[in-house]
Amino acid sequence: MKIGILGAGSWGTTLAIILSPKSETVYLWSHSRASEISVQRENVRYLPGIKLPENIEVTGNLDDITELDLSFLFFVIPTQYLRSVVKNFHWHYKRPPIVVSAIKGIEEHTFKRPSEILCEYLPVEHPVVLGGPTIANEIVRGLPTAIVCASEDESSAYAVQQLLNSHHLRAYRHTDVVGVELASALKNIIAIAAGIVQGLSLGANALGALLTRGLTEIRRFGVAHGARAETFSGLAGMGDLLTTAISSFSRNRYVGVEIGRGKKLSEILSNMVMVAEGVWTTRSVLSMANKLGITMPITREVYAILFEDKSPATAIETLMARELKFED
Repeated sequence: MKIGILGAGSWGTTLAIILSPKSETVYLWSHSRASEISVQRENVRYLPGIKLPENIEVTGNLDDITELDLSFLFFVIPTQYLRSVVKNFHWHYKRPPIVVSAIKGIEEHTFKRPSEILCEYLPVEHPVVLGGPTIANEIVRGLPTAIVCASEDESSAYAVQQLLNSHHLRAYRHTDVVGVELASALKNIIAIAAGIVQGLSLGANALGALLTRGLTEIRRFGVAHGARAETFSGLAGMGDLLTTAISSFSRNRYVGVEIGRGKKLSEILSNMVMVAEGVWTTRSVLSMANKLGITMPITREVYAILFEDKSPATAIETLMARELKFED
């Protein structure tokens, strides 16, 4: 069996490492750092100190991936760059591999989910999408976690479930692709808000309330787009939200913490190595929520903080002063 992985960030590299014992060869594509990773046998930027197994072959040439007889093809590219990569992807497979999206985001100007972008350019009807609390630095060190594999083609979801499942990574399968993708993307907005709360040292009560109301907010948005409500109580929803909101490895939480400590968004992003998908997801989601009349007060205030220079303290006052209502 051969596996292809497009994207050599922390999560893509982690997938290559944990899947290497199950594959003859894992082909890992990097847009700009293939030579460096290949020579050093280590992704120093994202996973320092973790050596790549010998059967991981790193390449910077997309054609090296398209001309192989692959069983599985993973896309692990930031959402805002996915289209530019996949539109140049030349599909030469005689026996199509199972396509997997391990991306958590929403395309900003089109509001397309990653699986929808893949289906626009590739002859694939039902890709598998991954969700759940998947902090790469923990998984690559063998710490226990759980992941969900969702597809409308249950046989494909089952194949990916079997592939990923191991003694330290428990895989579940799902059929609610819309719910898993939206939960995975929208939780990053609430994680930024959680980081702000922590950066301001507002306490556990505030954090607990924020996460609870934030989950209600993203579930409301998801259901309006055809997702199942219960998906947001599962690994892709509650599980991923809690993890992203409290983990020191969470890039979205990091953005929020730094804002809470008084830094500006432009300064924070200029000093980050990894991409904080939640920043762009906030803008896309609020625009869509406004069009559809979906109430998302936390998202609205996160947007105001990120893009309208509203102070976090004033945003919190706005949320606390909202009209009284029943809990939903």
